[in-house]
Amino acid sequence: MSNYITYEERMEIENCLYNGKSFGQIAKELGKDRSTISREIRKHSVIERSGYGANGYNACVKRESCTKLHVCSTNCTRQSLKYCKMCSSCNDNCPEFEEQICITRFKPPYVCNACTERNKCTLEKTLYNAAKAHSKAQLHISESRKGIMTTEQELNRLNAFVTPLILQGQSIHQIYVNHADTLMCSEKTLYNYIDNGFFDARNIDLPRKVRYRPRKKQQEFKVDRGCYVGRNYVDYQQYLAKHPNAHTVQMDSVIGTVGGKVLLTIHFPDVSFMMAFLRDANTSQSVIDIFDYLYVKLGRELFEKLFPVILTDRGSEFSNPKMIERTPSGIHRTSVFYCDPSSPYQKGSIEVNHELIRRILPKGTSFDQLTQADIVHMMNHINSYRRAKLGNKTPYEAFAFYYGIDALDKLGFSQIEPKCVVMTPKLFKR
Repeated sequence: MSNYITYEERMEIENCLYNGKSFGQIAKELGKDRSTISREIRKHSVIERSGYGANGYNACVKRESCTKLHVCSTNCTRQSLKYCKMCSSCNDNCPEFEEQICITRFKPPYVCNACTERNKCTLEKTLYNAAKAHSKAQLHISESRKGIMTTEQELNRLNAFVTPLILQGQSIHQIYVNHADTLMCSEKTLYNYIDNGFFDARNIDLPRKVRYRPRKKQQEFKVDRGCYVGRNYVDYQQYLAKHPNAHTVQMDSVIGTVGGKVLLTIHFPDVSFMMAFLRDANTSQSVIDIFDYLYVKLGRELFEKLFPVILTDRGSEFSNPKMIERTPSGIHRTSVFYCDPSSPYQKGSIEVNHELIRRILPKGTSFDQLTQADIVHMMNHINSYRRAKLGNKTPYEAFAFYYGIDALDKLGFSQIEPKCVVMTPKLFKR
């Protein structure tokens, strides 16, 4: 009996659910165990918020008798409606909202496909759709082949144990032989963690490392896929739909030479303003340290104003979103989301702006001799470069207009006179 359910079988499950068949009947028709059918439906069903006719989604217990007007005092997109209860945004903005949940969804078959009240219901619904279920299943199978088989807490434990010993001059082999029962992983795994920047120790800290001829194509070392749960691009779009006033900040890395210093770039697409910060290594801790620095430097109110939502790629340096989202004391300060794999166009604005950095620091240029003061100086020139999309204003001027000049002053950014702007490698020629 196959462990996987095909698309044709999912279409049959959907058809059976619409006909009101039980798990047992569906399992008998497909030749599978009823528990398999139950898991499939619960795992791959989708939540739908919809109404009927002129009545949009509304899950408030008071919706029948509600006569409220102008709940959305500002930015209302449907002012022509007689009552706010007919608007799908009512539940998100009404201070007296109390959600009503249909308990039928929590009993077999857990979906509303065969419900006779579905076409006149405005509550949240659970539906099984074969096409969407198949897409979710394929994504789950793909992601299950990625990632390191450990947790964030276990990585932190290994890092705290192994790094001090490496800095004392011990080799990985020495550490593994003496502490195999404590480490609970293989020697090769420790090398992988160091190679991919999961430990504070780097390859240069190892007293001696066996070198092999580099492969034509380096094997990519994936991060724990658990960090993407609830933070993928679809979740990002849903978050923006619920928080339309929240602007997005894009984040990425710019590599100098392999194993050398790298840049963390933070881009504000609406004003084309980019910040850049120099890091000694491309590790997740270095990214966390920069956001901790920004939070202290800017203060909570200004930080939350500037960085409500962060969109980035799936690089290993961004694999600890919880520590970016929260301060060391546990205060939530931002929300991190990830682009889909191999989809840089989803944060295309920052990718385009990197071309301006490459005019000054071409690919292959080492950043090791640069300081953070040099990087700020470079970004001042880039942010003083006028853009047609801003009405021929500079990103510096646009940022100061929308967010205020206070943040720019605190971080040391300033505007360069137009005749002094340099956008070539000559900027760093001394």
